[in-house]
Amino acid sequence: MDGTAAKIVLSAKRGDSINRIADKIGVSYSWTYDWIERLEEARVIARTDNGIEVVDHEIRQQYAEMMAALYSRDAISQEDAYIIPHFAGIEFACTEIDAAYVWTHGGYQIARTHDDYPVFIQVHDRDVGRWNAFFQQFDIEATINERPDADDIDGDIHYVVFPETDGIDIEWVNGNPVIPLEDAVDQMMENRPAYEPALEIIAREYDIDIDASHHDAMTAD
Repeated sequence: MDGTAAKIVLSAKRGDSINRIADKIGVSYSWTYDWIERLEEARVIARTDNGIEVVDHEIRQQYAEMMAALYSRDAISQEDAYIIPHFAGIEFACTEIDAAYVWTHGGYQIARTHDDYPVFIQVHDRDVGRWNAFFQQFDIEATINERPDADDIDGDIHYVVFPETDGIDIEWVNGNPVIPLEDAVDQMMENRPAYEPALEIIAREYDIDIDASHHDAMTAD
């Protein structure tokens, strides 16, 4: 079983385009297209008028078990930390620090290191049990609503899950589902000193009037 094929099958949701799947797993369109052709010939997936659909769920489960075993054995890279949640097949959106990270295209990081790298995701409250089961299958620690102390976590990569009872709104940026830009900015404004550089990037890139000049903020006193 090939790792790329596994990532394609596990990350594909009904209706996804080839381009969306390629973005999700961080692989080129041409390489993803080639693998999808092979998987279609093997009758693992099907291409329909509405997009990609996994049709062999037994193979999907085998891929899930294979990838869970790999990630349980080997250290998870920062890149894979953003791919793994797609394997759950459950809707989610990057939030908090990761909303800033995604909307700035990786241009802003704060309060994370290689030894302590939490990924912050927003999920439907009704799906919390499924998320817990998923992370347990992959032997990855996850907490609800609060980031734990690094000393309390076994492993570098872990997830902080924020359940929402009123549903979640999702936009897509570079293959990552993320809360809407307006919501991300609102979160950052709650702790503006920490997020000032990110707000400056966002104001410039998306032409938003945030008054987010880090230099002006420093000289305004």
